[in-house]
Amino acid sequence: MTPLGRRRLLQSGVAAALLAVSGMPARARSRGGKLTAALSGASVTDTWDGRTHAGVFMMAAASGAVFDTLTEVAADGSLKGELATQWVASADARIWTFDLRQGVRFHDGTAFSAEDVIASLLRHKGLTSPAAPILAEVERIEKTGSHQVRFELKRGNADFPYLLSDYHLLIYPASDIAGAIETGNGTGLYRVKHFAPGDRLVATRVADHYKGEGAGFFDEIEYIAMNDASRRVSALMMGKVDAINSVPLAALGRIAESPAVQLQTVQGNRHISFSSFTGAVPFADPDVKMALKYGLDRVSLLNDVLGGHGAIASDSPIGPANQFFASDVVPVQFDPERAAFHLRNAGLNGLCIDLGYDPRDGNEAEANALLFKASAAMAGIEIQVSATPDREWNAASWSGRATEDWMLSAAYGVDTPWNGHGWGPARFQDLVTAARSELDSDLRREMYHELQIMLRDDGPSIIPAFTPFLQATSNRVGTPETIGNLFDMDSARMAERWWSA
Repeated sequence: MTPLGRRRLLQSGVAAALLAVSGMPARARSRGGKLTAALSGASVTDTWDGRTHAGVFMMAAASGAVFDTLTEVAADGSLKGELATQWVASADARIWTFDLRQGVRFHDGTAFSAEDVIASLLRHKGLTSPAAPILAEVERIEKTGSHQVRFELKRGNADFPYLLSDYHLLIYPASDIAGAIETGNGTGLYRVKHFAPGDRLVATRVADHYKGEGAGFFDEIEYIAMNDASRRVSALMMGKVDAINSVPLAALGRIAESPAVQLQTVQGNRHISFSSFTGAVPFADPDVKMALKYGLDRVSLLNDVLGGHGAIASDSPIGPANQFFASDVVPVQFDPERAAFHLRNAGLNGLCIDLGYDPRDGNEAEANALLFKASAAMAGIEIQVSATPDREWNAASWSGRATEDWMLSAAYGVDTPWNGHGWGPARFQDLVTAARSELDSDLRREMYHELQIMLRDDGPSIIPAFTPFLQATSNRVGTPETIGNLFDMDSARMAERWWSA
């Protein structure tokens, strides 16, 4: 087994070679104080089981504070070790060996070892978990030392170390995983002091943590569940909290006028999505899908609803922050007559369908759905919008992923629960598999280009725009120059990276 060299990793697009263990030393930052943040995405059913995490509240609480993963995507997009220190691969990127950090303890004092990694990751294999597609590609995990594990994949995967940073892949003590889920017993920078699902988390900084003085600058963090966007803005403006996520567009002017508040506009791969179950009538008909694509006025959506914040997309979740984003793929243009033509091809004179959205996503999801309703009406398509998630057709948003394969596997993988639309032609799946193991970056670019065209022309999701993360902090909070763009709030790691100003 040989390490993948820097040149080869760069050719294959595996940024893990760039930063294997830790980033550049942090600038001097003040220590102490408390961070209070109001966050969306919380639910009374929240637990410390990473397989259930979706909203930013539990992401920030778990992988961002209380628990660790093997690797971590740094704010600049490079990869560094968290509970892993370094990794090497076979020449075909099929076998990966990870060295694990020594001297790490869980919050209850249990020593961390290879057994914890194996037991924690196998929880996702063959089960209902958003990370199931990652483990589905793992043939075998074995302990090769007290602090070393080896992964044998079914086929080569040039991006594999990136995948192990997935926020669902939390590491628990193998001796008591159930207890760790019950109490929040992790190896993270912060120890749980109080946790009430759907309400709040209070956690305190762990003394003598393995990350040392370079991360985790607050003595205490408090995350308050606040799914209503207007309440979050009011709490920030009144000084009750120090930071909020998902600032609504209507509040941007108010925030800009306040000298005590700073807005962060962070562009990543976040995108709006209108997704259907292709096995359901009428979405199984390709002409109906195309009628809907032509029936959406993307320009009006970007300008009138999003206030110009973002960029028009071509129905692919691979975004501008991805290495192989195909900027030359032309989006489907708004054309009511063309939409009506496809309806006639489907044997329909008109179409009446329901479009649901999750009210926890805030006013943006509703506004996007209503814009679609208005533009589609010009093509004879009647859309009924309701604040009901999990319909056969839904308006939502995705944060995107750090690598192309990660995003495509999560959204369109055969085994992923997020592939609710059940779409995935053989050619598409074959290309995803081939690109995953290809180490030549030029060939990978060609493959991902074709995949993005396939999604535009036949994909089950209408993805009209990429939108930035809009979040805000009070002047009591200091933040680094580069903010992570995978998810809200510095890729949900604000507790680790921010400090008291």
